[in-house]
Amino acid sequence: MTRAMRQQLIDTAQALNASGLNQGTSGNLSLRCEAGMLITPASMDYAGLTPEDIVWMDLDGNCKGARRPSSEWRFHAAIYQHRSEASAVLHAHPVNCTVLACMGKGIPALHYMVAVAGGKDIRCADYATFGTHELSDNVLKALEGRKACLMAHHGMTCFDKDLAAALALAIEVEHLATVYSRVLAFGEADILSDGEMEVVREKFDSYRVQDQ
Repeated sequence: MTRAMRQQLIDTAQALNASGLNQGTSGNLSLRCEAGMLITPASMDYAGLTPEDIVWMDLDGNCKGARRPSSEWRFHAAIYQHRSEASAVLHAHPVNCTVLACMGKGIPALHYMVAVAGGKDIRCADYATFGTHELSDNVLKALEGRKACLMAHHGMTCFDKDLAAALALAIEVEHLATVYSRVLAFGEADILSDGEMEVVREKFDSYRVQDQ
């Protein structure tokens, strides 16, 4: 089972780069596994990864394996510690998410699909140096009541029930970031009300229950 999970991480990492959501070795992915997590290694090209390159670590940062884990392991571990519904975490640097993040902007309710991330907006976490406890704390705060956030001057992070769902969520968030970036070129977006976003969120929740 663990080997199959390692291969799932490799396949998803390669799909992440092929989709254009990420470039080179900059992103990272993980799966909750055996009271810890499996996570992609630091500074390795996804195209050449083997299952043995994937790192298992507990949620305190103790590792098993020949490779070093991604430098961003702290916010992966924190998400698993604080969000019991998270089984897969994805971090990447999609172009339009990163454009907004470099402006310190989240994504407001300009489109009803913003609710796919769990709330009325998609927040932007405050900046902190990559790999730090401070960044982990900032990401957790931005993810309160949400499954995705942008990260100031950095990129985006999301989680979901499995890797396929996390990748699909990342794709949707980047699409929303693309739309918002283009709207900003014309002016300010017309924002849907909190009440309407709650209606949409409840509809999304009912669809998820039916799919289980």
